[in-house]
Amino acid sequence: MSCTRCALSAGRNNVVFGVGDPEADLMFVGEGPGAQEDLQGEPFVGKSGKLLDQLMLEEVGITRDRCYIANVVKCRPPGNRDPHPVEIETCRPFLERQLELIDPRVVVTLGNFATKLLLATDEGISRVRGRSYPYRNGVLIPTYHPAAVLRGGGQALAQMRADLVRAKQALARVPV
Repeated sequence: MSCTRCALSAGRNNVVFGVGDPEADLMFVGEGPGAQEDLQGEPFVGKSGKLLDQLMLEEVGITRDRCYIANVVKCRPPGNRDPHPVEIETCRPFLERQLELIDPRVVVTLGNFATKLLLATDEGISRVRGRSYPYRNGVLIPTYHPAAVLRGGGQALAQMRADLVRAKQALARVPV
């Protein structure tokens, strides 16, 4: 919580580490905190978070207290800009440790940054979503970031819903 390893620490109100069940089978990984997340110290609490909560309930049948939600970077990039590569690499050990400790069976990446980092790919989200990938002791399912869905309309929403159904199916078949 007192990290000052990169320049993002200078402009933050709160470190947004993560929230949810530390023994969850399902973990969501987003990009980084926005303005509301920075103020409240919790990931996905703004409009994007409301959409994520709604889709988790409707497509997976769970609420945020039954999963774990984290971000690639733990401090808000100024002006909501994309995180820089050095910021991502600086925060990476924290995310890796979260993944190790929580040990989810299913990881859902939300958007390009989380997907590219965890799949170690340069391909964008629209190319890699729609499938599941072996990851650690389970699977990784990439999908759109809820903010992109809010901007992108019906098709993006339908695709994100399908990806979350894929996550629910993976939870049912990936061994405990």
